Amino acid sequence: MNQARTIVIFSTKGGVGKTLLSTNLAVSLARESNKKVLLVDLDLQVVGDMARILDLSAHKSMVDLAPLLGKTSTEEIKFDSFITRHSSKISFFPAVLKTAQASQIKPELIKRALALLTKDYDYAVIDAGKSFTESLVTVLNYANLILLVVTPDILSVYQTKWTLDILQSLHFPLKMIKIILNRAESAGGISWQEIRATLPCEIIIQIPSEGKAVGFAVNRKIPVVIDSPRCKVSQAIKKLSTELLTKNDLFLAHQEVVISAEKAQELSRETEFWQSHKLGEPPVEKPTLEKDEIIDLKKRIHKKLIEALDLKHLDLDLADVNKLRALYEKTEKHISNYLAEETHALLSSVEVRRRLIREIADEALGLGPLEDLIKDPEVSDIMVNNKDQVYVERHGKIELTAKRFISDEQVRQVIERIIAPLGRRIDESTPMVDARLPDGSRVNAIIPPLSLSGPMLTIRKFGRERFIIDDLMRFNTLTAGMAEFLRACVLGRKNIIISGGTGSGKTTVLNVLSSFIKEEERIITIEDAAELKLSQVHWARLEARPPNIEGKGAITIRDLFRNTLRMRPDRIIIGECRGVESLDMLQAMNTGHDGSMTTIHANSTHDVFSRLDSMILMAGTELPLRAIREMIASAINLIVHTVRLSDGSRKITQITEVAEMLDEIHISLKDIFIFKQTGMDSEGRVLGDFQPTGYIPSFLEDIKRRNISLSEELFKIH
Repeated sequence: MNQARTIVIFSTKGGVGKTLLSTNLAVSLARESNKKVLLVDLDLQVVGDMARILDLSAHKSMVDLAPLLGKTSTEEIKFDSFITRHSSKISFFPAVLKTAQASQIKPELIKRALALLTKDYDYAVIDAGKSFTESLVTVLNYANLILLVVTPDILSVYQTKWTLDILQSLHFPLKMIKIILNRAESAGGISWQEIRATLPCEIIIQIPSEGKAVGFAVNRKIPVVIDSPRCKVSQAIKKLSTELLTKNDLFLAHQEVVISAEKAQELSRETEFWQSHKLGEPPVEKPTLEKDEIIDLKKRIHKKLIEALDLKHLDLDLADVNKLRALYEKTEKHISNYLAEETHALLSSVEVRRRLIREIADEALGLGPLEDLIKDPEVSDIMVNNKDQVYVERHGKIELTAKRFISDEQVRQVIERIIAPLGRRIDESTPMVDARLPDGSRVNAIIPPLSLSGPMLTIRKFGRERFIIDDLMRFNTLTAGMAEFLRACVLGRKNIIISGGTGSGKTTVLNVLSSFIKEEERIITIEDAAELKLSQVHWARLEARPPNIEGKGAITIRDLFRNTLRMRPDRIIIGECRGVESLDMLQAMNTGHDGSMTTIHANSTHDVFSRLDSMILMAGTELPLRAIREMIASAINLIVHTVRLSDGSRKITQITEVAEMLDEIHISLKDIFIFKQTGMDSEGRVLGDFQPTGYIPSFLEDIKRRNISLSEELFKIH
């Protein structure tokens, strides 16, 4: 027998009538023909609705079929025992019977079950749910026709537009995708002409609004096409089934899409680079030569090194540890010989000579005066304002160092030494660049004419230590009660944004919150520059790529995000949202990828919305502010706001629930925990305490339903 013509009904937006339409379409197909029709409930988030509409009590599901596949010959499996019959002659087959079984539905199981079951039917109608996952793609691979259900409201239309973009990127042709416009005559709704102009697919049918007839049918547990066959809804569904039965060209062959989980680049190294070519402990004594004398001495020796080692044409790769170590040893010997030719009396000091050898070698081959700062574990940021000003941040406070460069040209050489192995360049035509050191530290450089004081260099060091929640409590970043609440939110798959200013600890908090994710979940992280340090084994890392010297080959965070949707993620974590990828992130949060997390630069929790508004508008979608705010309110559950205080300490000053829309553009924010500053002590340390506000999160019951323990005592004001 030929494979059934498979119709997959799908929508990324809930509440559009997808399940009702799937059920009634299957019943109508059976009533209008003598064909065998299979109805499959593959909505794993809303379990049991389809069975209730049909007044059926299924006893077996796809989960029960799994143990037999592979162990028993398919000819020996009695498929009839897995099917529940309805009086309309359709066969009903659910994927699961209870929500807890959803995790057992794997793509391979779906693939094998559908391949076997659909052989015995003429038509298969599948309700595929609303989550854009690898399981959905597996279902779509069996589709001969994809029907997207849309309602005439702006959020549904734009989510459908995003869905079509994803389907096209997966190479599903638009020809096999049709639109069902449900509740087409809704008062105040968008006209079908506007929807047709916005969406590049044919509207195959318009289903009118007829709440009374549909409501009666649902409450009586009878399909509306049977209960009220003469109503407008039933007539429209009958018309659609007639087209499906008579128009063979509506059905295309299966479009097989293979999802490959790309292996992320392994950025962690067994050997720590900056310790591998250490030239000895820093001396306790500094040279007592005058500054100008030191500079003149270094210039003379550097000139000799250029001639001896041909430094200008030397291929230096900072990532090649062994090659660099050998080159350092050779260079040190040359420097030692050249210093022996100098007559200054102070050069007879062993400590002075050792320090000069190390500094000159660093300037010739490494990062010059920055080498010590790179190795200093207490330094988190290095800021070169010009050749004479090198600042660092230690323990949250910025201070000027005694480090100096010989010249602006030396600063330029250090910058070029960093970026050249990456295929990047910096010159008057490209006067700014972002790059990364071999140990993962982030680098930003900018030169004249944009920088008026000479070449500037900023390095955000890659923290090697992996913090846990106990560390944050020890640092007084949050309390045990706040930690317990955040842990429950992560386990309860709440979508979380961590906001704050530069250097406020957003990435550190994101790393710690990520540690609460269960080991069995597949985590995919997307970053502009790799900073996240997760402890889970099943962690795939993606990093954006800047354009090459010709300005081509860039791979943006948005590109990576869309690819991630094909990689079957359980959790998506974006290191930082700062561009058009924000729209895709919100869409994914709204369509089944709950438990996602990201950070965003913002000065307050309210400022998060303004930042997201502007970033989404950058995507060129021309969404009205009302639609953007509705998308934000429905996608984000929690905002965790971090602040670096005046004493350099970093604290979570607000944990806030994104509650509800107050009107067309205003979203209600409810603080759950706050930090209240009371003053400063005699040493300049900030005084204050963390306090619950008394507000109980609206999703508390949902967390408890997931069997996550969370006491309401945490939220009470003491």
